[in-house]
Amino acid sequence: MQLTKFGHACVRVESDGRRLVVDPGGLTDPRALDGADAVLVTHEHFDHFSEDTLRQAFAENPRLLLWTNTAVGGRLADLGKRVTVVGDGEAFTAAGFDVQVFGTWHAVIHPDIPRVANIGFLINGALFHPGDALTVPDTAIDTLLLPVHGPWSTTGQLIDYVREVKPRQVVGVHDGALNDVGGAMVAGLLGGNGPGTGSPYQRLTPGASAEIA
Repeated sequence: MQLTKFGHACVRVESDGRRLVVDPGGLTDPRALDGADAVLVTHEHFDHFSEDTLRQAFAENPRLLLWTNTAVGGRLADLGKRVTVVGDGEAFTAAGFDVQVFGTWHAVIHPDIPRVANIGFLINGALFHPGDALTVPDTAIDTLLLPVHGPWSTTGQLIDYVREVKPRQVVGVHDGALNDVGGAMVAGLLGGNGPGTGSPYQRLTPGASAEIA
């Protein structure tokens, strides 16, 4: 599979001409959806889900399908069978990719802020996108898409999370609010300048790609 990083938390996965896009939100170039066969959305926050962008993509691409949680599915219910609501423990096939769902809730930002639902997606048993949560799947992970910056975590928590998941490699996402200095600081702590996670870390620039299992 080829992984391409787009803005913030969005990635596109490609294999044999098939394209699967995860979390094309409001900080993502809408061109991430060009030629897409299927979309996965982890939760309703604007940086992961842009209703206008998705509706435009659905209008332009009659074969496009979406899998997501109840909240997002409810906002797009008028699209009928093109939208499928899934939850923790379910499995399905999207654009020829095998997908498993893990997790239920967004990470806690503050006790006074209500939590929203959040699901993570494991693609082809190899690539895991947790959305805005530090969900630990009960299976081996090859490539972990790590949300490296948000109001609900510290870099120390991320180090412990990677240690617990034990992926073969880590690719940073959810970094749209980080400047180059912040990105370098986080990369250093998750890499050779930190206490060690056991997994190599890389941060792709928007538009850059990497081959994964």
